[in-house]
Order: sequence, then C-alpha cells, then structure tokens
Amino acid sequence: MRRRCGGSGKRYEDFRLLLKYKAMMDEVFARIPEGWFRMGSDDGADDERPVHSVWMQAFELAVYPVTCHAYALFLRATSHEPPREWPLLSAILDRPVVGVSWFDCQAYCRWRESEGAPVRLPTEAEWERAARGGIDGQRYPWGDEIPSWIPVGGRGPLEAPWPVTLGEPNPFGLFGIAANVHEWCADWYSSEYYRGSPTHQPGGPEDGVRRASRGGSWRHAVTISRCAARSRIDPSYRYTDYGFRVVRL
Repeated sequence: MRRRCGGSGKRYEDFRLLLKYKAMMDEVFARIPEGWFRMGSDDGADDERPVHSVWMQAFELAVYPVTCHAYALFLRATSHEPPREWPLLSAILDRPVVGVSWFDCQAYCRWRESEGAPVRLPTEAEWERAARGGIDGQRYPWGDEIPSWIPVGGRGPLEAPWPVTLGEPNPFGLFGIAANVHEWCADWYSSEYYRGSPTHQPGGPEDGVRRASRGGSWRHAVTISRCAARSRIDPSYRYTDYGFRVVRL
C-alpha cells in the first residue's frame, strides 16, 4: 500500500512538472465553445454599458499567459528589443512576461507564425467570453468573491507577478485570467463601442488611439479584476504589469 501511494504521488508530481514545462513553452490551449454570452456590466464603469448579448464562434485560447521562458526563446531567435526591466522581472521563467507593448505582442505572434505555430491576440469579446467560463453575470472568473488562492487575498501591490500555474482554473480551464497582469487585446478601444457593436464576433472599432486590455495587475491595490472591466493604453507603452495570452489559429 505504501509503495502504491508513493508511486501515485510521483506520477502526480511528474504531471505537475509536465504542466509547468508546457506552460513555460506556451503550448497548452483550452477550447472555448461557441455560444451566446452577456458582455458588459451594469455595476462597473460607463464603458461597460449597455450589457448586450454576443455570439462567439469556438476558438482556442492559451491556458496561461505567455511566460518569460517562452518570450526568452523569441528574443533569442529574433534579437527583438527586450521588455522593460527584463533582467529583473524575467528571473523566474514561469512568471508571465511583462513590460511588453502591443507592438511587441504582434512581433511575438509573427515569430510564432514563422515557426509554424500561428497565434494572435484575442479580441475583447473573446477574452471576456473566455474569462466568464460560460457563466453570465458573475464578477470574477471563479465566482462573485475573490478566490482564496489569490496571493494576499487580492491585496497589492506585490513584489512581482506570481507564476502562471498558481491557483485554480476557471470553468473553461484557464489559469490566472483577470488577475496578476493586464492582458493586451487585439482591438482598438472606444468607450462608446458597446452602444452599437455587432452581435456576432465583434472585433472592436476600425481605428482609434489606444488599444484595449483586460485583467488585473500585481501592481494595483487590488490584483484581480472583474470579468467586464475594460482598460486601454497607448499601444507603444511598456508597462511592467502588461502581458498577454494568445489565440491559436
């Protein structure tokens, strides 16, 4: 009996190590099924209104944000300019990469395509659909309360982002979405977009000044964000709480 338990424990640890390795390599994706969901919130900022129904086709979103390890491979292969504060914030390879601009994300996606593994940034609608996990109306990807596994009860700022495999997945199998780092989206941002956005596959405004982003931040007073909360900054900015996750093509 003792030997059987030990073997089971080792297999579990081997499985955890495999997941950690795949997370660092950015190789794990979750299928987000097609369907309707309610986008936006009546409890948040004006740009989250009106709440509206959106239809999304199925797509595959990375279970984890792009890690420092995966981004280091990109830097080594392309000699692309490193992120802001890269030597400090890349010391732990299974942390999410931060300090990247929207343009840096595009360069990473082009490199992945050249390597035969095409990816892109998610739209705001795809991101919110995935974060909600198929459950409309809840505040966070894990329910209406901040989950117990979030470091320091969701209070920040922290010293650095936490590893991407920390915690529990949401109902669609995604780790860390809406917490830890802001995640760039493909869309231009408009505060008025929801007032006339398409009901099927909305892709954001045709033009704009700032790019949209979603999620929480290890640097904020509260490190987790509501599913519906929207952010935006200039696409050239390299803030150290901005990272990204990708959609597989």
